[in-house]
Amino acid sequence: MKSLFLQTLTERGFIHQTTDMETLDSRLSSEIVTGYIGFDATADSLHVGSLVQIMMLRWLQKTGHRPLILMGGGTSKIGDPSFKDSARPLITDDLISGNIAGISSVFSKFIQLATSNSPSSTDALMLNNDDWLSQIQYIPFLRDYGCHFSVNRMLSFDSVKLRLDREQSLSFLEFNYMILQAYDFLELNKRYGCLLQMGGSDQWGNIINGVELTRRAIGKEVFGLTSPLITNSSGTKMGKTVNGAIWLNSDRLPAYDYWQFWRNTEDADVGRYLRLFTELPMDEIARLEQLAGAEINLAKKVLADEATALAHGRKVLGDIHDTIAKLFEHQSGGDLSNLPTVIVPKDTLEAGIPVVDLFCQLGFAASKGEARRLIQGGGARLNDVVIADIALNATEKDLNADGYLKLSMGKKKHGVIKS
Repeated sequence: MKSLFLQTLTERGFIHQTTDMETLDSRLSSEIVTGYIGFDATADSLHVGSLVQIMMLRWLQKTGHRPLILMGGGTSKIGDPSFKDSARPLITDDLISGNIAGISSVFSKFIQLATSNSPSSTDALMLNNDDWLSQIQYIPFLRDYGCHFSVNRMLSFDSVKLRLDREQSLSFLEFNYMILQAYDFLELNKRYGCLLQMGGSDQWGNIINGVELTRRAIGKEVFGLTSPLITNSSGTKMGKTVNGAIWLNSDRLPAYDYWQFWRNTEDADVGRYLRLFTELPMDEIARLEQLAGAEINLAKKVLADEATALAHGRKVLGDIHDTIAKLFEHQSGGDLSNLPTVIVPKDTLEAGIPVVDLFCQLGFAASKGEARRLIQGGGARLNDVVIADIALNATEKDLNADGYLKLSMGKKKHGVIKS
C-alpha cells in the first residue's frame, strides 16, 4: 500500500473487503479523500459493536483525509434488514431525533468536527440523511434511479437471501432500505465529493449498490471498504455480555464499567484489540503481546486505559485507578462514584433487604433466580466474603466505616450499596 490510511488499516486488521483496492490506494496517496460511514438512530447511544467503524473514521482523519458522519434520520424510519430475523420496530420522528442527539455526543471524543465547511479541510462533518430522503418524490425517484437496480441482484445479497431462505417475511418497506442507502452515497458524492463508503461486513451488499448507482447515474467512480465482524475468541459477538450492551455514552454505562469490560478481555484477544481499539505503536503492541501468564494482566490494563481514554477522556483514569486501589488493595481515599450504586432507604436497610434483590437492582442478575444461582455457585460476595446463604439479608450492620457495603459478582464486577 502507498497510502498511509490503507497501510494503517491493513496492519491493524481493519480490512475485510474493498472495491478496486489499487485505484483507491492511488487516490488516497495523491489527494484528500472524503469518506463516510452511516449510523442508524435506533438507540440513544452507540455501543462497542460500532467502535471499529468509529476508529476507521478516526484513522481516516489522522492520515490526512476527511470523514463524514452520516446520521440515519431518514433510513431509521425504515430499519436495516441486514442479517435480521424480523423487521425492526418502527420508531417515531421524536425518538429518532432524541437518539441522534445522544449518538452525536460520542463522535466529538474521537473525531475533530468542522466549525466551517471548508473544501480543503479534513475536519469531519456530521450530516443527516433525512435532509434529502424526506424530500424525495416517489415517481421521479423511481424514474431516475429505479432503472439502475436489478431485483434479481438485490435478492442475491446475503442480507436478503438468508431471510428469504428461512422463509421469514421481508416487507417491501425493508426492501427499500438498500436503495435509500445507495442513494445516500450518490447524494454525498454530489454534495461533498465523497469517494469512499465504509462499514461492517454486513453492509457489503448495501455499499456495492451505492458504488454501482453512483457509477451508473452520474458516471463517477467511488469505492467501498468493509471491516470484519469482530468476535472474541469464544466466538461471541463483540460487546455482547450477560448484562447487556457495552454503551459508549457515560450516561448509559459508567466509565468504570467500560474500563472493566476491556480489563476482562480474554487472553487470546488482547493483541487484536490493542491493534483495533487503541493507537499504541505497533512495536509496543508486539511487546505487550509477548506477555504471558500473570503478566498478561498488564497488557489488559494498558488496553483498558487506552480504550477508555479514547471514549471518556484520559482524566477519568485517575478516579478509576483510585477506585480499584480502594476495592482491591484496601487503600483509602478511592472514588467509588464510578461503580454501579444503589441507594437503599435507611429504614429498609435497618429491617434488612435480601441480597438477591440487591444483585438485581445493581444489574448483576436479570432475576432473583439468576441471583440465587450465582450465590449457589459461590460467585457472590458481600464485603469480600463469599455469600453461602441464598436467603441472606443485608442490613445496616454490614455498612463499613465509610457508610457503604460492597457486593461482588465474581472477582471483577463490583457494586456499592449506600443508605
